[in-house]
Amino acid sequence: MTYVSSFYHAFSGAQKAETAANRICKVLAVNQENEQLMEDYEKLASDLLEWIRHTIPWLENRLPENTMAAMQQKLEDFRDYRRLHKPPKVQEKCQLEINFNTLQTKLRLSNRPAFMPSEGKMVSDINNAWGGLEGAEKGYEEWLLNEIRRLERLDHLAEKFRQKATIHEAWTEGKEAMLQKHDFETASLSEIKALLKKHEAFESDLAAHQDRVEQIAAIAQELNELDYYDSPSVNARCQNICDQWDALGALTHKRSDALQRTEKLLETIDQLYLEFAKRAAPFNNWMEGAMEDLQDTFIVHTIEEIQGLSTAHEQFKATLPEADKERQAILGIHNEIAKIVQTYHVNMAGTNPYTTINPQEVNAKWDKVRQLVPQRDQALIEEHARQQNNERLRRQFANQANVIGPWIQTKMEEIGRIAMEMNGTLEDQLTHLRQYEKNIVNYKPKIDQLEGDHQLIQEALIFDNKHTNYTMEHIRVGWEQLLTTIARTINEIENQVLTRDAKGISQEQLNEYRASFNHFDRVSALRRAFQILLLSFLHPRLQVG
Repeated sequence: MTYVSSFYHAFSGAQKAETAANRICKVLAVNQENEQLMEDYEKLASDLLEWIRHTIPWLENRLPENTMAAMQQKLEDFRDYRRLHKPPKVQEKCQLEINFNTLQTKLRLSNRPAFMPSEGKMVSDINNAWGGLEGAEKGYEEWLLNEIRRLERLDHLAEKFRQKATIHEAWTEGKEAMLQKHDFETASLSEIKALLKKHEAFESDLAAHQDRVEQIAAIAQELNELDYYDSPSVNARCQNICDQWDALGALTHKRSDALQRTEKLLETIDQLYLEFAKRAAPFNNWMEGAMEDLQDTFIVHTIEEIQGLSTAHEQFKATLPEADKERQAILGIHNEIAKIVQTYHVNMAGTNPYTTINPQEVNAKWDKVRQLVPQRDQALIEEHARQQNNERLRRQFANQANVIGPWIQTKMEEIGRIAMEMNGTLEDQLTHLRQYEKNIVNYKPKIDQLEGDHQLIQEALIFDNKHTNYTMEHIRVGWEQLLTTIARTINEIENQVLTRDAKGISQEQLNEYRASFNHFDRVSALRRAFQILLLSFLHPRLQVG
């Protein structure tokens, strides 16, 4: 018995030493695991903050481009950032928060001090940096769209300026030389009388072109206000036109004075030539204006706008029969003049002394108008088809967004409700949440499909959609919040499992503890946060504090 007792005491001491050694190894293993989690957190936080600091200056670079192609490339680069570069960083941010919560739970269970990251690498610091990134991202997208609208408007105005300036310059060609002639000094009485009438017709024509000169100046001013990159050449051309217009006015006044001094010498007048000039000038102006309007470019964004243009074009076409009657009446005057010249052998040299407009020019411009009408018809038809396609894209996007948006809202509510309830064990709740997370992830193809429709809308330069209150940005934010919420909820249940297993708490005690916690703290906090998320998602235009 003495030997047996000795053996017992010897082996009992060895077993205690082995138990102590196992406990020390276990503590060391936990410490090593915690230190590894700390290092992983520091590295992941540093990488994420460095990416944010690198990305924000790019998003804050608002240097405008001079061409639409350059701005379209910037928009495409921004789309690549949204599709390819940002989503992985969203996952890293979520994983960083999960690692931080898990590490704090393990340290608390090991009776170790809480983990304090390096300065500037707290979860709150990362959230603040992320908020700055999203703010810069939103501002950059708004700037891109505004710049595209501005360049589109500038291109339209520049083309309109060139067309009007070309038409005006073609009209003024040779006018100064004509006004500087001194042919009235050696002309006969009848010729001077004719020159006076011709000058009066020119003054009427000059007054009719005043509106075009004012339009040219107004367009040039607007191009300057919109900071058009080629403003110097536009200003130079506009200044030349204005200077030439002033010179024409001065020369017109000077010639009018000279002719009026000889007005007493005028005795006879050819009424038919005068009538032709008076009727041909406004008709010629009308045809020039019609040609200008028919060749004028247009920019529309809705079917209603293109329908308005089509209605105006149809109204214009309805005036063509009446205009043709006027043309025939003007040509009838010329034919009557030719008949009188032939009958009475009048030496008129076949020209009208009161106007430079001739029947051939009238017929040529009329033919041009008739030629431009079907071209305008085709342009309006093509634009109407384009607007119909844009409307189809709007409805296609809206139909999906109006389904996905409420779906995200419903899932957010269900997650909040699951977090509040205590049905089954923690493992049952964890299994339920993971299955729930899988179902949410399986919904991702619909989000991707909506992204594709959104890209088609942006490529078509569609800037508004009256069929839905949801934008792609709202859907993205809601989707990211949904993924983050389910991940955080699962992490919280996992931490509760760790706590229960470490402390040996029974399921009934845990339920009682969770009920008390939910009643006094978590209910109010989660409800408050959840209500804010729902409010910001349901009413994205409201600023929620």
